[in-house]
Amino acid sequence: MVDAGGLRIVFFGTPQFAVPTLDLLLKSRHCVVGVVSQPDRPRGRGQRTTDAPVKVTALSAGLPIVQPQQLKDPALLDRLRELDADLAVVAAYGRLIPETLLALPRLGMINVHASLLPRYRGAAPVHRAVMAGERLTGVTIMRLVKEMDAGPILAVADRPIDPNETSEEVERDLARLGAELLVSTVDTMAIGRAEESPQDDRLATLAPRLTKEDGLIAWSWPAERIHNQIRGLHPWPHAFTFLRDHRLILLRSTWSPTGSGASPGTILAAAGDHLDVAAGEGIVRVTEIQPEARRPMSARDFLAGHHLVGGDRFGAP
Repeated sequence: MVDAGGLRIVFFGTPQFAVPTLDLLLKSRHCVVGVVSQPDRPRGRGQRTTDAPVKVTALSAGLPIVQPQQLKDPALLDRLRELDADLAVVAAYGRLIPETLLALPRLGMINVHASLLPRYRGAAPVHRAVMAGERLTGVTIMRLVKEMDAGPILAVADRPIDPNETSEEVERDLARLGAELLVSTVDTMAIGRAEESPQDDRLATLAPRLTKEDGLIAWSWPAERIHNQIRGLHPWPHAFTFLRDHRLILLRSTWSPTGSGASPGTILAAAGDHLDVAAGEGIVRVTEIQPEARRPMSARDFLAGHHLVGGDRFGAP
């Protein structure tokens, strides 16, 4: 049932980022009539096929779920017509929505995007912002159009980024912030008072999808950039380096602008809590590390089991 003045909504989403939005919509006066999520895929170390977080939430709420292999499948179009939604809400679905679907709901489709558009359009806005050392980010509610993340803006909320926060921490908070902003925007749309503002394409920057190759640290970079790479690529795909041909995942760090004069990648200190490495400019202190196929550990625990001396070097294999 839809409350008086409420909207019928079909929800598109897949990962954990989208769950707070779906949860809050389910508690609102609007009615979620169905969920579209990506097909089940192998996940985790064991690569077992499991349900994505949005699917788990939808199942527990008893919602109809569609998991199309292709969004252009005519059967999906027919199913969405049957659901007769007023509005479609998209939150981290993970694929571009084709034009055949954009105009299907009466009020179109709107999206929860984790950046201050037009900056960081693309698949990895949080990670790319943290990697770039941004001190401010946010969420944008925008109307979906054919061009990626280029539609008019309905609402914006910002949030500072602490210089030591990881992408995981920032994204978790933006998911909550985006959920609240989305529901208030839908409330406004339901009474016909939503206002849209076009984006300035001249200010657009891109946030392309991450790959494992993005994680390889170049120790010739300044220490601050390396630190931002480490926290920006947490929890995936992780920053990494090599020591004596063994791959090491770097999970947490701090940095100092003070120079050492040593070649980039040189280990300057390897005792107690200090695992200090020379960068192109400044010094990176690794505080949490994970040898491949081992558990994450503090620098102290790592050094207790690995004999390193000043002059050893991190670098490419």
